[in-house]
Amino acid sequence: MNTHSEYDPDDNFASAFNAEAELDEDAAVEAVAWQLLLLINPGDEDTAMQQFAVCRDALDEGDDPVEAIRDAIDWKSGFFIAGDDPAGLIEVLDELASRFNLRIDWGVEDPTDEDFLDDAEVPSLIATAFDRLREHHYTLWTYETGGDEHAGWIALQRDDEALPMVAAALGFHVRPGAG
Repeated sequence: MNTHSEYDPDDNFASAFNAEAELDEDAAVEAVAWQLLLLINPGDEDTAMQQFAVCRDALDEGDDPVEAIRDAIDWKSGFFIAGDDPAGLIEVLDELASRFNLRIDWGVEDPTDEDFLDDAEVPSLIATAFDRLREHHYTLWTYETGGDEHAGWIALQRDDEALPMVAAALGFHVRPGAG
């Protein structure tokens, strides 16, 4: 019995592209960036388009995709906040949640109260926001910043499977909640 010895199951796509074919990696990054912007701007393609234009310009100038997207979405569809700024985190997450007609219950009457903020820690506030947003079928995502900052965005819960894959393709190391 003869077997075909040239078959390699790990090489399923060896002949999928012509050897001389050139892949436009910049266009591929832009396409994935567009998909991410659609995920973090559910139902708001106009905002995604505005952010995409800013992002594309930054990518054309050679910016890293993570930085380009972070700058394009900051305080509009995402956040990037110092690790010791609970007031800033509350403010930005309230702003982002309001895009979906939601209000985050921080567990106190006045989340801007100085006594509350003195005891508040950013990671625990992120956990609270995550829990409150899940009640309305949204997910608060955070990603590694490489420093003491906290960063992320809000997306629909139904996109929980797609979002990490799209984000990872751009270099984001995301996780739901967790500050």
